[in-house]
Amino acid sequence: MAFSASKAGVVALAVVFGAGTQARSQALPAERPPTKQQLANDNNLFLALARKGLKWEEPAEPVRIVGPIYFVGTKGLGVFLITTSEGHILMNTGMPSSGPMIVDSIRKLGFKPEDIKLMINGHAHIDHAGAFGFMKKLTGARLAVMKDDVAAMESGDRDDFKYANDFAYEGVKVDRVLRDGDTVRMGDVLLPAYHTPGHTRGATTWIANLVVDGKAYVVAFPDGAGFNPGYRLVTNPSYAGIADDYRNTHHALEMVKPDIWLAQHNEYYDLEGKRKRAETEGVTAWVDPEGYRRFIADKKRAFEDEVDEELGVAKPAAK
Repeated sequence: MAFSASKAGVVALAVVFGAGTQARSQALPAERPPTKQQLANDNNLFLALARKGLKWEEPAEPVRIVGPIYFVGTKGLGVFLITTSEGHILMNTGMPSSGPMIVDSIRKLGFKPEDIKLMINGHAHIDHAGAFGFMKKLTGARLAVMKDDVAAMESGDRDDFKYANDFAYEGVKVDRVLRDGDTVRMGDVLLPAYHTPGHTRGATTWIANLVVDGKAYVVAFPDGAGFNPGYRLVTNPSYAGIADDYRNTHHALEMVKPDIWLAQHNEYYDLEGKRKRAETEGVTAWVDPEGYRRFIADKKRAFEDEVDEELGVAKPAAK
């Protein structure tokens, strides 16, 4: 999470869990903005500022995005319901407090939370997995998780490589262990899972291929490409192989060519802007392949800049 003071005397909250340094800025009032190093050293400060400034725990109106995919998250966090005739899939939750909000959103759309049969996720941090325990007790749904995040999910992310036990939540049993390229199926929806590690060891990118009203759409849910303050990439790395993981993930995500892309943090893909345009434009408002390309390029550039900083590489003089 990167911070800077603006002329108005606010803190620009520019990086959240997984955002890298290129996420859209959100403002938080503060007299003395914390430095990057303070955020790296104080996990609780990092979480407190992110959850408030980016509205992680504020309810949001649900909305249909395309075909069977609906947004059911909070103002800041991307949670998605994928409906089928044989039961529904829930992708992600939010903070531990988000469970009742997700349930309310699903019911507002006219669906029954109890019809959720499968739950999947992007990665096992508290802001995306904190309410899986709540949802599993309510629905009895099976949980499928990439193998390298299974331990984190079941322990509630205890002994995290960066946050230790500071961001722990209620752990939840994983029913199916996924490996790169595995698929999950519910009704006529088939979702391949791709292992894109870096942000966590088991970060997972999901792809949906849909046909809606005779038109084909590739919908991507990218994950794993961003880092937070305090992540170490090359010098005393946070975990062995993290830099290679990030570079492989950036390459893999560059190869994805979605029509529509959604993500764990709503500012990434401009949920509110696209939601507003969709009132008049329909599904077309969500189509944004160029935005996806910029997003991945920004992640890649932020990573390489951070590597250079760790290695003490001098920045080129501004022109």
